[in-house]
Amino acid sequence: MNINCNGKLIDISTPKVMGILNVTPNSFYDGGKHKEINSIIHQVDKMLSEGADFIDIGAYSSKPSAEFVSEEEEIKRLVPIVKSLVETFPNIVLSVDTFRAQVAKASVENGVAMVNDIAAGLLDDKMLETVAELKVPYIMMHMRGNPQTMQSLTDYKDIVKEMIFYFSERIQKARSFGISDIIIDPGFGFAKTLEQNYEVLHKMELFSMLELPFLAGISRKSMIYKVLESSPQEALNGTSVLNTIALQKGAKILRVHDVKEAVECIKLVSKLK
Repeated sequence: MNINCNGKLIDISTPKVMGILNVTPNSFYDGGKHKEINSIIHQVDKMLSEGADFIDIGAYSSKPSAEFVSEEEEIKRLVPIVKSLVETFPNIVLSVDTFRAQVAKASVENGVAMVNDIAAGLLDDKMLETVAELKVPYIMMHMRGNPQTMQSLTDYKDIVKEMIFYFSERIQKARSFGISDIIIDPGFGFAKTLEQNYEVLHKMELFSMLELPFLAGISRKSMIYKVLESSPQEALNGTSVLNTIALQKGAKILRVHDVKEAVECIKLVSKLK
């Protein structure tokens, strides 16, 4: 089970860790924390030294009711940072967290190796065509609506069945453009209630019928801290618990704020096998 990242084949039959790098002023957990390039380089160096296989960089917060950011502003935030990271860490494998084709294109042209799209191509009709032309792996997430509307779109009869239908359609569409390396993301917290998030996690092994690797992005989300009556800052232990469950359900990538702990989850779960 390999994906091709800038000519480098990465075997994800063994689970991998994707470190989150938010360069937005308003991310739900670390908004505004990494604005200066020295701070960004220090954080990325820490994640890589702790065992991150990928760094996922985003410049548009996708939290519920996130404020609008123009395409130009998103590119302006991303490209200088991408250039600096590629120059500082020549072997880094970067992913860009965007739903816009032009942002994806500008990022890949400057060294990004993977596109992580929360909308699976549904918020930009040029996205799938662009990813195919760029010849990079593509992460497609399940969501309804957009970050501003998604929390009002949680009416499902059978959420997992409907998600599998959604992914089947989006995978077929992506394949029709010639995208070969596809990873699916159930989209915890996106157009899902607290209870629905746990139903999806409970049944996550069913996504294996799509015969594609899947990513779990649970890190410090409200599905953890609302149950524990705490906060994102206090949700690391809960994140590790749910990441462990996700690995047991078949997740191949953990997308996390805390790399060291995720690497430990993978090492310990692998001992069970």
